[in-house]
Amino acid sequence: MSEITSQTRDELLTTALALADAARPATLAHFRDGALVADNKHQDGFDPVTAADRDAETAMRAVLARLRPEDAILGEEFGFQPGSSGLTWVLDPVDGTRAFLSGTPTWGVLIAVGDDAGPRLGLIDQPFIGERFLGGFGEAWAEGPQGRRPLATRAPRPLSEAILFTTFPEVGSTAEAAAFGDLAGRVKLTRYGLDCYAYALVALGQIDLVVEAGLQAYDIQAPMAVIEAAGGVVTDWRGGSARDGGRVLAAANAEIHAAALEVLSRAPLD
Repeated sequence: MSEITSQTRDELLTTALALADAARPATLAHFRDGALVADNKHQDGFDPVTAADRDAETAMRAVLARLRPEDAILGEEFGFQPGSSGLTWVLDPVDGTRAFLSGTPTWGVLIAVGDDAGPRLGLIDQPFIGERFLGGFGEAWAEGPQGRRPLATRAPRPLSEAILFTTFPEVGSTAEAAAFGDLAGRVKLTRYGLDCYAYALVALGQIDLVVEAGLQAYDIQAPMAVIEAAGGVVTDWRGGSARDGGRVLAAANAEIHAAALEVLSRAPLD
């Protein structure tokens, strides 16, 4: 893990906030617009992309070209742009495009910056709700209609008392869905939907677990940094790094993470 100076940390924090500020109007200009058209990026399913995704990523890349031109960029819509600084910004301009198309307000903008070791700073922004969650470099806070408050994950509790979220009930393949179903049968409450907002709720101390499969790096790096800064744990289903996506287990604390991992790691997935 490379050392980042205090000056660079300040610059990265300032840049992350500027990126979120740029993405908000770019996404909201299209939200709940009856004329919005979605293109499908997946021949065998439905993976929508809209002008909101493209406009928001374009706006964020313009900010980076002005403030941090030496950094690399990995964005969902426009791919990888190399850099020379050793740092990479990982951008998901609209996480939850299906929710965006449906008019539900829980979609968000995901922004992370990190190095070869993984994300060092993450930001989850909810433009329509007006909430923002940031974690990294010794900071962990949420800001919204109720003002700013520190982020802190929930205290340990038995798995039988846990609240679990995932985005899609089917959770990937048949084997992955079966593993999730085993875990869901052991918790107090299981809920669906929310996309990146579920991860924000882990960091906010409202829920205990998020379990998903089939993620990309731009889906998880920002939530990973935010949750870890708030005291939580994010790994894959075998306890390894989740920085590249795949099967992800996000937990409020080490104890509930270990309990959930014990269930998921028994599944014959590989």
